[in-house]
Amino acid sequence: MFQLNKKYLVFTLLLLFTEIIIALYAHDQIIRPYGGDFLVVILLYCFVKSIVNLEVIIAAIAVLLFSYLIEILQYFHIVEVLGLGNSKAARVIMGNSFEWADMLAYTLGIIFVVFIETKWKAQPAI
Repeated sequence: MFQLNKKYLVFTLLLLFTEIIIALYAHDQIIRPYGGDFLVVILLYCFVKSIVNLEVIIAAIAVLLFSYLIEILQYFHIVEVLGLGNSKAARVIMGNSFEWADMLAYTLGIIFVVFIETKWKAQPAI
């Protein structure tokens, strides 16, 4: 079940780098909040697939449910509940405000993953 997959590990690192660049330099109303959320589920999916050999749909649903859980915890202000309100790292990692648009971005990101994975694997080898 546990198995290092270098292809997904490379995608994970590239997406992590992209997310860091977005966090540091994108201070807009579209790319940072929604592009980042779209990409973060792809990042999480690639991370999971880099260390665990799961079917596409199982990994995708697990990542989507995890992302929904984090967003719901934001609704309940989990960072403050845990006493981490002064921690910038905690606020960046966990987020600090619930938005339905984030849930949509996560969903679209996972739909994209499933589409790419099924389309890619359906392509004949050249």
